[in-house]
Amino acid sequence: MPNKRPRGPQPRWRPKRETLRVLDAVDAILDRYRDHLPVSLRQLFYVLLSNGVLEKSERDYKRMCEYVGMARRSGRIPWDVIRDDTQIAVDAPPSFTGPEDFWAAVAASVDDYRVDRQAGQPVRLELWSETAGMVPQLVRIGDEFGIACFSGGGFDGLAGKHDAARRAISGGCKTRILHLGDYDQSGVHMFSSLAEDVIAFAEDAGAEVEFERVAVTPEQITAYNLPTAPPKATDRRSFSGTATTQAEALPPDILATIVREAIAAHRDSEVHRQALTREEAERRAIRERLGRADA
Repeated sequence: MPNKRPRGPQPRWRPKRETLRVLDAVDAILDRYRDHLPVSLRQLFYVLLSNGVLEKSERDYKRMCEYVGMARRSGRIPWDVIRDDTQIAVDAPPSFTGPEDFWAAVAASVDDYRVDRQAGQPVRLELWSETAGMVPQLVRIGDEFGIACFSGGGFDGLAGKHDAARRAISGGCKTRILHLGDYDQSGVHMFSSLAEDVIAFAEDAGAEVEFERVAVTPEQITAYNLPTAPPKATDRRSFSGTATTQAEALPPDILATIVREAIAAHRDSEVHRQALTREEAERRAIRERLGRADA
């Protein structure tokens, strides 16, 4: 029996009326959050729920994934506006057509010169997300402040916990980890387990690490009217909440605001300004030096 599933590009795809209704809503969401792209399919789904376009069911989620997938195959939705978080990609090593191409790349890389933008701050910050799919959005926010971003999902990431403690040792000051995770039995216990283990590793090495839960909180669920679900009856771990919410239920712009406010609460703005001034001065000096070397 032939395989009916679509393969490759589908330029002749003609969506039905119901499909168009959902895709028109998706287009509006992508336009609204164009400054926060790419977004994950799960984030799209939660915004569609909030807008009343779909219902909170596995059937509607799969239906949306199918529609969006075909819209990407047909060219209606650009490939780069939605994240495919199941793929791990490693670029090939850099290569050049010749020495002139290499020196041109060196000159262009001057624009990427950065100082340590966290140097001199009261604490060294890191951004951690329980959901790997949210890391690219955090990277966009953290980049301005020189803050590294990590995925902290799972209870068994022992190496990741140990690495966090080692970074705290080399950082030279207290480290504060700003964490985003689901508000449910698993998310709450994952946060506690992660914090306790990293702090213990750090204390053993003479370093200091603190954890701060940035999202999702019960207050945010109420303030932003986030979609909820009952706690899983099969999960027996203690949980004080009466409803659960996934971190990806936070709209991208609200997520960005929450994270930026959390970062600002621990940043000295004058120290940050001085770092940017020094960075630009050193960047100019490098350009001048390269110019003399080319001569």
